[in-house]
Amino acid sequence: MRNFEELRVWQDARLLVNDIYKMTEACKDYGFKDQIQRAAVSIMNNIAEGSESGSDPLFIR
Repeated sequence: MRNFEELRVWQDARLLVNDIYKMTEACKDYGFKDQIQRAAVSIMNNIAEGSESGSDPLFIR
């Protein structure tokens, strides 16, 4: 199993999530706010899922 938390791309995605949440704090368009926040979190989740897959092709993807 690979430690996805050590990957630079995962760390950058985490920073992106923090930035997105800060930038959308005052957003009154709750549909947009929810969608953009979920999309940012999805990046982190996909990296973690790929790293734990045990398959090199899926990890690379």
